Amino acid sequence: MRIQGVSTTVTHIPSTFATGCFVGRAWLPEVAGPSLVTVRDGRVFDITARDCATMRDLLEHETPADVVRNAPGRDIAPLENLLSLGEPDPSRLHLLAPVDFQAVKACGVTFARSMIERVIEERAAGNPARAASIREKVSQIIGASLRDLKAGSDDAQRVKAALIEEGLWSQYLEVGIGPDAEVFTKAQAMSSVGTGSAVGLHPISKWNNPEPEIVLAVDSRGRVKGATLGNDVNLRDVEGRSALLLGKAKDNNASCAIGPFIRLFDDTYTIDDVRNAELDLRVEGKDGFVLRGKSSMREISRDPLDLVAQTCGAHHQYPDGFVLFLGTLFAPVEDRDAPGEGFTHKIGDVVTISNDRLGALVNTVRLSTDCPPWTFGASHLMRNLAARGLL
Repeated sequence: MRIQGVSTTVTHIPSTFATGCFVGRAWLPEVAGPSLVTVRDGRVFDITARDCATMRDLLEHETPADVVRNAPGRDIAPLENLLSLGEPDPSRLHLLAPVDFQAVKACGVTFARSMIERVIEERAAGNPARAASIREKVSQIIGASLRDLKAGSDDAQRVKAALIEEGLWSQYLEVGIGPDAEVFTKAQAMSSVGTGSAVGLHPISKWNNPEPEIVLAVDSRGRVKGATLGNDVNLRDVEGRSALLLGKAKDNNASCAIGPFIRLFDDTYTIDDVRNAELDLRVEGKDGFVLRGKSSMREISRDPLDLVAQTCGAHHQYPDGFVLFLGTLFAPVEDRDAPGEGFTHKIGDVVTISNDRLGALVNTVRLSTDCPPWTFGASHLMRNLAARGLL
């Protein structure tokens, strides 16, 4: 849990909150800790109980949506109020990231079309001034051949051979169209921030962007139980200098945002809705700059369930479950400042990632060193729940 100093107004309240089964986490000042919450008739209810005290425990149920719908609850606030809070602090009720003990994993380069930008980052060695000329050359050679390419297919192998012949093969192309997906640890359990919070950039980065993604909620047996939205903040210059800097580029204070709620799978929302999801991105800067983008899950090169299977199984277990970022089609090339240098964040940017079935995740960009430090971890949660008689 983090206490943020961000003034952000969220107005995106999809009508599906009235029909879907949504579950999240909220900070309750009266108990100085988090509770599980759900949405009922436009209001938020605390449903925390001894047999359902954490999101991890809830998702282990066979059908968590049934558990949530049948759980007794205490009305704590109108939904609109919680989605419109400014400057949340420990003395006030506010939403947290809707995950607790789960590992936070992410898959990269899952969209063949956006894979070109990863190749450009590598070839530019983190220098945005070189990006435009490299993009033109790579696009001429690769171009439309990637639009409908399925990773690991025979067609993908033929494209790989052609790229090697042109001297353009890259480690990003290997995970983008080869048989094995890239799976990495995005953040530590309990470190993610929720909607309304500041999202952090490592201060060494000068070329970076948001990454709007669908995030799957998966139990300890590898069963997908629901989905939410995420911002897998991308430091293009850091990772572009060396793939060995991926951990430094991806896992920093407040660098992972998830929320606002997990929509649990039921007869109104399934994995097919994830496969067909359209995400909208809007970045609004203090300088008046506005960036709009989209990411369509219809164009993903690997099926979401294949990515889950590549993350967990006999080769890797997650006893507390995990959440999995599925990657993004979005790669910004619109110039913000100098011609040819594309987009990069500025401090104070407000990033909104939205989907009409999942709601909106809204965060304000800060340096990671200026975001509130992460101080509420797993040990703090266990002590808090024990003091409340919930263990």
